[in-house]
Amino acid sequence: MTGRRPIRSSVLSRLLPRRVRAGAPATGALALCAALVAGCGVVPGATAGSGDGPITVMTWAPEKTGATDKPGMPAFARAYARWVNERGGLDGRPLRVLTCNERNDSVTAARCARRAVDEDAVAVVGSYSQHTDAFLTTLEGAGIPYIGGYGLTDDEFTSPLSYPVNGGLPTLLAGLGRTLADRCGPVALVRPDTIAGDRLPALLDSGLRAGGHAPTGDRRAPEDATSYDDEVRHALEGAAAGPGRPGCVVPALGDGTRTFMDSFRRARRAFPEVRTGTVLGSVDQSTVDASGGASGPYEGSFVTGWYPHAGDARWEPLRKVVEEAAFGDNRIDPGDAGVQTTWIAYTVLRQAVESLGGGEVSARTVHDALRNGLEVTTGGLTPPLSWSFQGRLAAVGYPRLANAQVSLQVVRDGRLVSAREGFTDVTRTLLEAEL
Repeated sequence: MTGRRPIRSSVLSRLLPRRVRAGAPATGALALCAALVAGCGVVPGATAGSGDGPITVMTWAPEKTGATDKPGMPAFARAYARWVNERGGLDGRPLRVLTCNERNDSVTAARCARRAVDEDAVAVVGSYSQHTDAFLTTLEGAGIPYIGGYGLTDDEFTSPLSYPVNGGLPTLLAGLGRTLADRCGPVALVRPDTIAGDRLPALLDSGLRAGGHAPTGDRRAPEDATSYDDEVRHALEGAAAGPGRPGCVVPALGDGTRTFMDSFRRARRAFPEVRTGTVLGSVDQSTVDASGGASGPYEGSFVTGWYPHAGDARWEPLRKVVEEAAFGDNRIDPGDAGVQTTWIAYTVLRQAVESLGGGEVSARTVHDALRNGLEVTTGGLTPPLSWSFQGRLAAVGYPRLANAQVSLQVVRDGRLVSAREGFTDVTRTLLEAEL
């Protein structure tokens, strides 16, 4: 497995102006109408930057792959477009949302990016993909900003066209490690056998070391396994091996965590003192409920997240959009970290468009607004967001990481609730990480 790629020295030279198109051909009008959430009342064939035509964006995520699926992200993007267009659009312009099933596949991810270019998208917003190698070069070449990716890969924190709204797995694992250092004996990490997964042990260890704890035991596992019996056995044996405090197992397998915990529940009987800690995205309230609630294996587990817990009043605007525009779509869970990230990413897009004061809305102008110091507020769901290519974390390979704050939650009486008020800044922990 390869590790993190270095920042590409040629990336800035590839930021060429986007090609200008004369507009969609007449034969494409029917397809354009079908894609417009607001209907066909806008100017047919208008390009993204012209007059009162639609503002085109794209949201992608893997669906129906059997591994880590995030169908709620594109589904919410479509619901958001319905909701905002019923209220006059973005700064008076209709919002046209294209979606793409990324299929957790590099070839398909590249096709999604090429479609975004072909459709004159002004941004890719609130998306999920492990395959930044396959699509970021395409977006960079066309000057299309990538707003609010899920934070899965290092490229999301290095590309000058990337505008992440959370700290990705780096912050979650650093924050979790610092929390578990004070509460656990040996810590055993079970993580995906992927390029993204290769970076996770060092990040968790950065938090453990900050608390004076020994490094984690690292166990690789396939993302789409139907059983994790062997991985669970090795993790439990490792967590129970030391003297003193009970150990902890940390599954960081995304959607595969549910399958892991099915195996964990059965094997844990021989290791009743071992506890779990994990990160948001690997577990949410629905996961806790499905695993038995207060009597399940997550009871007492610490969970680090990017945002306030799902019941927090600051999520009320998101819940309102889902209630009014999702039409009962059960793919859209307001408590899902992917849906929450998509909401925040569209909040960034809206404020970027509004900052243009009715002028041209294009990939170039949206990118210029964001890179020139626009500060975005999110109603307290994150700290105020602004992006500088040389942020504080550039020294450890994350120059675009603008939000290094995490929340700490705990499963108490079967409910995922706040364990600590406010956010914890893990910037210093990351700066001291041995990456």
